[in-house]
Order: sequence, then structure tokens, then C-alpha cells
Amino acid sequence: MALGKDNSPSGLNSNKPIFDDSKTDSGIGSGGDFDAETGGRNNYGASEKPVGARIAPVLPHLRGTDVGSVDDGSDILGKQIELESGNDIQYRTSGLVLYTSLVVWEFCLRHPEVRDVCDIGQMLFWGKTWAWYATAVMFILNNTFIQGLHVLVSAKYLNTITNHSQCTIVFAVIATIICWICSLPRTFSALARLATVSAFFTFISVLLASIFAGIEAHPANYNPDPNYVNPVTGMHGGPPIVTAIPVAGTTFVMGMSAFLNISYTFIGQITLPSFIAEMKNPRDFPKALWAVTIAEVIVFGCVGSVVYAYTGNQYNTSPAFGSLGNGIYKKVSFSFMIPTLIFLGVLYASVSARFIFFRIFEGTRHKSSHTVVGWAAWAGILACTWIGAFIIAEVIPFFSDLLSLMSSLFDSFFGFIFWGVAYIRMRRVDGGVTWLKEQSVYGYSMLALNIVIIIIGVFFLGAGTYTSVQSIIDSYHAGNVGGVFTCASNGL
Repeated sequence: MALGKDNSPSGLNSNKPIFDDSKTDSGIGSGGDFDAETGGRNNYGASEKPVGARIAPVLPHLRGTDVGSVDDGSDILGKQIELESGNDIQYRTSGLVLYTSLVVWEFCLRHPEVRDVCDIGQMLFWGKTWAWYATAVMFILNNTFIQGLHVLVSAKYLNTITNHSQCTIVFAVIATIICWICSLPRTFSALARLATVSAFFTFISVLLASIFAGIEAHPANYNPDPNYVNPVTGMHGGPPIVTAIPVAGTTFVMGMSAFLNISYTFIGQITLPSFIAEMKNPRDFPKALWAVTIAEVIVFGCVGSVVYAYTGNQYNTSPAFGSLGNGIYKKVSFSFMIPTLIFLGVLYASVSARFIFFRIFEGTRHKSSHTVVGWAAWAGILACTWIGAFIIAEVIPFFSDLLSLMSSLFDSFFGFIFWGVAYIRMRRVDGGVTWLKEQSVYGYSMLALNIVIIIIGVFFLGAGTYTSVQSIIDSYHAGNVGGVFTCASNGL
């Protein structure tokens, strides 16, 4: 039973056309034998119970809260750009993510045989086998790098809270083991409960960070002398400076890097097909999506604005907890982020493991029953993903820039290009061969919007890749690249 694309009769290689024109008059998601009450046939070994509370499965993963950025002192200007212009960029990006997520949902309703984004990748690109494998490689690498990010940030937290009582590698190992254990549940219904807890504690954490930033006398590294120049950041001292536009000297690389950081925290469509496949009633998905989008825009728009107002261009850091001058405030607010530090990595690990596990054991009792072989394989697959994440986090000395590079290469497809193409393919099925000539003004407007989304994805891919590579080169020239498997503290 080798890992590969699904060759079952109901999979992508069936005789059923990928886009069935017979669905033209049946409306969104009503094609085929899809059952809105059970979510279609159960391919996934899941129970018939809903995936926790409706909002829980999608709350944390659509917004990474930017707690994972790795601040090496060279991206302070980028952080300033994020916080000044971030609300405007955030609103536009969240709107695009909301829209494209609804496109994902519609596509999944039309094709209940879809298990994950890899199946969608193959369907969008003419059913070609290479498209499935190419999407699978991007899918696994993207998820593993995000796991590595959470290993790194969890080690950062442990260093911060213990004042670097152990070698950073030890903390990274501890974080990896904890995350592996928390990844062991095999259904999303179990993870949904942790998602709810994670969302609640994230809200408390960022709320405390905002309050503490407002009540403390000065932010971290404050220097009252406006003529003082920080040797690491190059920023002047004095009272926090708040500006409406990026400061003079902002380069394209800095600006694009800031945009990548903001976009990265929003783009989570890669996991949506896996969630939708598990839902008892997938038609409930938009309710959760709208609730998440409204909540994240309000909460993180307010938090970013408040923190920036009190830290200014000179003293803001990533994560924002590092801007707090009071050590107790910093540790308390950071500690409430623990469930999110664990859960987001666990979520992507579980999605990757399910992708591999279900294809290895397709058609066997190990897939949906409690067998020794099944559980051993599940635990082993998860262990491999977390070991890979640990190695990536510790070996690559420019992890933050590499994460931006991976985001440019993969999120350009998973966040934009795929869903612009998906919309056009669905409208082509609805309208037949003359669909382009018979569009209304609204139809042409939506077509133009999705073409723009594809263009954004191409820009994200090209300019984002250039920016990330140039940032890596600049980091080497500036001497900001650290060593591998280092014991040095990365705490705040």
C-alpha cells in the first residue's frame, strides 16, 4: 500500500467527469450524491459527530496572531510598516481570504470526494498526476515549516519564562515532545476542543499585552535621549514616535517583507478542505468563517493599533510581548499564549499525518478502527513530521527569512492562484461553452475579481520570492545570521 493519489472508484480517477455539466441547474454544492446532513460519504475515519463547536475548527488557524515571527533586530522597520499600515492591509487581506475561503467551500460542496488540497490541486490542473504530487510536496513542506516555527517560538517562550535556565536545544526538544503528544488524537473533533481553548487564551493574551503596554511607564529598551542610536536596530531613542506612513528610507524589500508577514498570518486555506471533509454539515462552514473574520479584524486591528501607539517605531518588537518593559507583564501575557503555541503546530501536524495515513491504509480496518498497527503508524508518522520540524528549526540559521520564502512559494498558490482558477472553472461548468459571452455585469465583475486574485498570487510568488532571497542575502551581509543547534538564548 504505497503512498500516492487515490485510485479508488470514488476518487479522482473515476469515470465521473471532474466537472460535471449536469450540475448546471442544481445550485452550489448540490451536484452528485452529496448528503448535506452527513457531509457525504465518510472517507476519513471520522465519527458522525460535528467537529466541535461550529466556530472552533477554524478559529485559530486562519490567524496565527504573528506570535511566531522571529525578530533578529533587523526587521524593526518592517514591523513598523506592519503596525502603521497594517490595519489597511489587514482589512484588504482578510477580505480576500474570506472570499477565497468561500470559493474553497463551494468547490468542496460540489466535489464531496475531495479529501484535501492535494485532490483540489489535481482537479484544477486537468486531472494530471504531476499536479497532485506537486501539490502534495508543497502541502507537506508548508505544514512542516509551520510546525518548525512553533518549535522555535515555544523554545523562545521557555527561554523567556525561565530566564534561559537551559540550553535552547533542550527547550526545543521539550517543545517537540509536548507537541507530538498533543498531536496524537486522530479526529478533528478532539482538536476542536483544544481550538476553542486556544482561541480564548489568545484573546486574553493579546488583551493583556495591550493593557500592559498602556499602563507601564516606558516600553522595553526605552532611552529618553532622542540622540541615542540603538546599535542593533539603528533606531533613535526618545519618546515613542508614531507616524502615519513608513519612515524615509523604507526599501521595497522591507515593505514587501512586512506584507508577507501580515499575509502569512491570514492565509490558512490550505487546511480548509480537510476541515470541511470532516464536518457533519459542511453548509455550516460559512457561519464559522464569518464569525472568525469579524472577530480577528476587530481584535487584532485594535491590539496592533494600541501596542503601536505605546511603542512607536523605535521599540516595537515581534512578538509584541517583547515590547513590554516590565518583566512580569511580559511573562504573564506571553504565558496565556501557550495553548496557541502548541495547538497551531499540532493542527498542521495532524493535517499532514492524516494526508499520509489515510492513503497508506485506504480500504483497511486500520484506517478507522483502534488497531495496534494503525496507532503505531499514526504515532510514527507524527513523530517523523515533528522530528523534521525540529531539525528545520535548529539547522536553518535564517529561519524567519526562509519561512517568508516558503510562504511566497506556497501561499501564492494555496492563498490566491488555486481559488481564482477554481472560481473560473466552476463558472465554466455552470455556463457551458458559451459562458463567457453570456455573463451579466455582475458576472464580468466577479470574473475580473478572480483574475486579479490570480495576478496577486503571481505577484506574491515573484516579488515575494525575490524579497525573501534578498532579505537572506542582506542578513548575511549584516552579520545577523546565527549558528545551527545553538544553545544561545532566543528569549524575549
